[in-house]
Amino acid sequence: MRPPNGSANGPGEERAPGCDPRPSRAPSVGGAPADSAPAGGAGQPVARPWPPASKASGAPGAPTPPRVPPAAAQLPPVRPSSGASSPRPAPAPASIAPRTSDRYAVPASLPVYVESTKSRRTGRRAIGPLVDAGFIVVSLVCAVWYAGAMLVASFTPSPLSAVLIIAFYALLAYLVLPRLHQVFTVLYVPDYFIGRTRTPDGLLGDPVNLALDGRAADIHAAMRRAGWTLADEITVKSTLRIISSTVLRRPYAEAPVSPLTLFGRRHDFAYQQEVGGNAAKRHHVRFWRVPDGWRLPGGERVDWLAAGTYDRAVGFSAFTGQVTHKIDDDVDLERDYIVRTLRYADPRIGVRVIADFSTAYHHRNGGGDLVRTDGDLPVVGVGGAFDRADESVRRVSSAPARRDPGDHAIPPFGLLIAGFLAVLTALNATLGVIDLLGSDEAQQAVMSGGSDAPIVGVVLVAIALVVLLLSMTYLVLWGLTLMRLEWARFVFMVLLALDTVLSLAASDVEEPWGPTRFVSVGLTLLSLLAISGRAVREWTAARRLRRA
Repeated sequence: MRPPNGSANGPGEERAPGCDPRPSRAPSVGGAPADSAPAGGAGQPVARPWPPASKASGAPGAPTPPRVPPAAAQLPPVRPSSGASSPRPAPAPASIAPRTSDRYAVPASLPVYVESTKSRRTGRRAIGPLVDAGFIVVSLVCAVWYAGAMLVASFTPSPLSAVLIIAFYALLAYLVLPRLHQVFTVLYVPDYFIGRTRTPDGLLGDPVNLALDGRAADIHAAMRRAGWTLADEITVKSTLRIISSTVLRRPYAEAPVSPLTLFGRRHDFAYQQEVGGNAAKRHHVRFWRVPDGWRLPGGERVDWLAAGTYDRAVGFSAFTGQVTHKIDDDVDLERDYIVRTLRYADPRIGVRVIADFSTAYHHRNGGGDLVRTDGDLPVVGVGGAFDRADESVRRVSSAPARRDPGDHAIPPFGLLIAGFLAVLTALNATLGVIDLLGSDEAQQAVMSGGSDAPIVGVVLVAIALVVLLLSMTYLVLWGLTLMRLEWARFVFMVLLALDTVLSLAASDVEEPWGPTRFVSVGLTLLSLLAISGRAVREWTAARRLRRA
């Protein structure tokens, strides 16, 4: 909450002179207001009289009323803290002599536009992303095709109608719409820092509303002293614990949070606070280490960025229909709550605020929840928090190197689903072969005693062997993909795409859709959607990246 005077400042969050975002008088040089930026190199803003002499009004010799030059008024204000860092010294007065940059000197001839050579494509584009994009489009088309057939079949009154409607919702919410977002967000969502995180489907996620200076160990110590709990990674153990805590209604203070990405990677770690042992409500914040040498827009340097939000309930995503947490739309309340808990536990933690870091806006996150913020970015200085903590806190706050997501962690959910579906496909194929060989038509053709009987028998056996071989091939390729072999994933996708397209075409032409047909085509389609997903692609690419 802001103080009554409308300022975001609290104790230790005072503004430095000249850093107030409200219009103020600029310092004067020689009796006239001047820009606050120092003069020097080419293109540097320089101090100059304001208003210009030719536009000054009033009687000769009368004092010119001071005004704020536009350049100074537009500088982004920064509120230093009295804690972690001291305010920047005011710049030395600059020369008021006008200066023209050599970059924009008066041209001697008529300007001519020269096309940039940087915009031209040079070299071959990597074929891997193009191949993945092709399979994503194929899987999306097949999913829409299959969902349409399922919806049409549900209109026919039968005991299977309700099952088909539920299956249609699950397919649409958890596979078709997320894949659709993955395809289109690549085209229209910027792949650079804009102050927003991204969901695994590519949608804009929670806003970045907090920055920190300090080591990872300092953050861990500060958060633990403030009563926050480190969230578990998504592993087999944590997944089973989530299921058991939900079924048995037991609290799980270390429950994992859903992954969000920034700088092209998922969060490094996350902290949370339970609210009354209710799984539907919790405070949580995700942290990302910034790349080496990276600066915020405007030139500020920080060590970490974070996104904190408050889960208020469980509901449905407005973009996909999936079951998810709904957040409080005023994300500034959670941001300020995090900062206050840190400073309450350790008053030596300082804060400086980058005012209007982003324009105040109302928008939605990846779940479709409304988001509103004033655009300020607090920078929390947690340096030294580890050394100031108790021995018990330091013992559990030592920050190990970030673990590779593939080491001792659960493989991507899509890959596990593909393995389960491969087993079901093999069982379904085996049952189909048994049904084919045991059918009355096959028995009559073989036992007829005609000259073609041996040939018919050989053909039936060959078909059975091909079907079984294909299903076993799926299992082998899935196992190799689990071992992070990229070529195995590619071959797996090729076979699944061919099988899915041919099965869909045969179902529409040869015979009407039935339960058996829905199951067989659905298993293959789900496997294709799972294997062609981004998470599985990153899983297999991790082995190559480690070698590089």
